[in-house]
Amino acid sequence: MRTGDKADALLALSRLEVQLTALRLRIMASADDVAVETGARDVAAWLAHQTQDSPQACRAEQHLATALDTRWTRLAAGIAAGAVNLAQAKVIARALDELPGDLDPALLVQAEDHLVEAAKEYRPDQLRVLGRRILDVIAPEVGEAEEAKQLQREEERAWETASLTLTRRGDGTTRLSGILPDAAATRLVTYLDAFTSPRQQANSAPQHRARGQAFCALLEHLDPARLPAHGGDATTVMVTISHDALARDLAAAGLVGTDDKITASEARRLACTAQIVPVVLGGRSEILDFGRTRRLFSRAQHKAMRLRDQRCRGENCTIPASWCEAHHWEPWSKGGKTNLADGVLLCSHHHHRAHDNRYSVERMPNGDIRFHRRN
Repeated sequence: MRTGDKADALLALSRLEVQLTALRLRIMASADDVAVETGARDVAAWLAHQTQDSPQACRAEQHLATALDTRWTRLAAGIAAGAVNLAQAKVIARALDELPGDLDPALLVQAEDHLVEAAKEYRPDQLRVLGRRILDVIAPEVGEAEEAKQLQREEERAWETASLTLTRRGDGTTRLSGILPDAAATRLVTYLDAFTSPRQQANSAPQHRARGQAFCALLEHLDPARLPAHGGDATTVMVTISHDALARDLAAAGLVGTDDKITASEARRLACTAQIVPVVLGGRSEILDFGRTRRLFSRAQHKAMRLRDQRCRGENCTIPASWCEAHHWEPWSKGGKTNLADGVLLCSHHHHRAHDNRYSVERMPNGDIRFHRRN
């Protein structure tokens, strides 16, 4: 086939596929007797069984077929002519279904005609946007009031369907999945990008990984004193660890109330920035010391370190000081003091490195910290 013939054939076959789809939908709309004859729940269930197709897909087509046969006859004619493909038809039918039930029938016809005509120029995603604003096009005086009602319905539905699921994977990680209202999701993305944006040059991780790390950082920076009371006190996380283990590089600490464990190095890192409460235990698990927030640098100290350091003091790091965390150069567990001389600003990446026993650290004459991977 010549190039032009191939192009013509592809377009002709696409139109034929749409017309075949239109024919299948017309038959589905009048095939209740097939389900009755076979005892199937409906024709969609029968067709899914016979063709090994997705039951959900077949049921969606049945709903569309019924709508085209009983309500949206102009849209059905567009599909039969090959002018509207199946993806466009689904978007248009949904947009028409979502119009107010008390809308003037003449406006309803006008909306259907306009969307069918628009299918000649617009993709399904573009038609979805146009469908949501169709009343603004055909009846602006009605569209503004209806838009306000639609937004209210969407916000109520979004709040009612909001969900968050945490599933332990058994490998030290938890899968987090959920559905949020758009406004809340936008706020979350804004907060996460506040952590990730200044790291673009230093962190080449894919966006989904960068945001996952930023989410962890966001939790660490929450002020428990501003959270609702929980168990008679501001929400806190307690970590139990033996006195000897706190000073060692290889040891485990337990999170109170769970079976979870973290490394001693992670517990020391969290003690630098997060308002956790380390509970130090003696040899017989007796409590030797309850950690206090005095282990943490104050806001005034943070400001002084930002003024002094200007940036992350990891060697060659350019992350600005405002996005850094305060780190004890001499670990608190080993007698380090929470003062400016013993404090240094590190970005999240280098703060993790500072508490990673696979790396040794060296303080340079200019105050920067150089990291070396241990052999």
